[in-house]
Amino acid sequence: MKTKVLFLLTMLLTLSTVNAQRVNGARVGYIDMEYILENVTAYQEANTQLEAKAQRWKNEIQKKQNAIDQMKKNLSAERVLLTKELVDEREEEIEILEQELQTYQQDRFGPFGSLMAQRQNMVKPIQDQVLTAVQDIAKKKRYDFVFDKSADVVMLFSAKKFDISDQVLRVINRDEKRKGKEEKIRKKNEKSKFEDKDSEPNPEVEAKKQAAAEKKAERQKILDERKKKRLEEREAKKKAYEEKRKKLIEAREAKKKAAEEKRKKREEERKKKQEEKKKENEENGESGGAGDGK
Repeated sequence: MKTKVLFLLTMLLTLSTVNAQRVNGARVGYIDMEYILENVTAYQEANTQLEAKAQRWKNEIQKKQNAIDQMKKNLSAERVLLTKELVDEREEEIEILEQELQTYQQDRFGPFGSLMAQRQNMVKPIQDQVLTAVQDIAKKKRYDFVFDKSADVVMLFSAKKFDISDQVLRVINRDEKRKGKEEKIRKKNEKSKFEDKDSEPNPEVEAKKQAAAEKKAERQKILDERKKKRLEEREAKKKAYEEKRKKLIEAREAKKKAAEEKRKKREEERKKKQEEKKKENEENGESGGAGDGK
């Protein structure tokens, strides 16, 4: 602030010196860039279109955010019903979508994003017109200095009679009308050519579509690779489980077969003993009968 005040004091001293050398003194004017921009139709129309575009971007961001929030809610509700692999897969997908959304926000509304770049591109032609108009007016009316009231220079006081903003606006509007008439004539004379050009694809739009498609394909590729890896791991676990199950079944069958053979063997031994005992009893009976006859 002190630096700006010193700058103004220096300018006043300079003007006083010039005034001492010239009878009428230095001619000083100023403009209000904000006032000029507010009253330039082309700027206002472009600004309205840009605001509408920014709102569409905000809606897209909100839509993507709502989709991510819904995915989180669904995962939270279904977590107990899902396997660990499916939970990890969904969490990774959500994380990727969140990273893409953050990148999209920076691309649109960041300090170097589309909104800032398009706003600068929109303002620059008007600034160039203002500069040209100011130079023409200054030369014709012999102004020594022209300041911008809305710039960083602090104007502690500015008399309205030194404000040439309306003069600049008249020059700009006159040029715009002239350009509008020329453009209307050009469109009328080259209507067919214009329609052919209009039907051609916009390289910038096509490039953005291509980039979006490539990004989507890359994300899908990552998801497919991770899914493939999980399937392979799942199949390996399933195969190991089946082999283990098969061994358990074989061991159980072998144990069952061994038990059956053991039971059969015991049964055969029991029958054999019964037959031997029966035979022994029969032999003892015959021996007793022969003794009684004697």
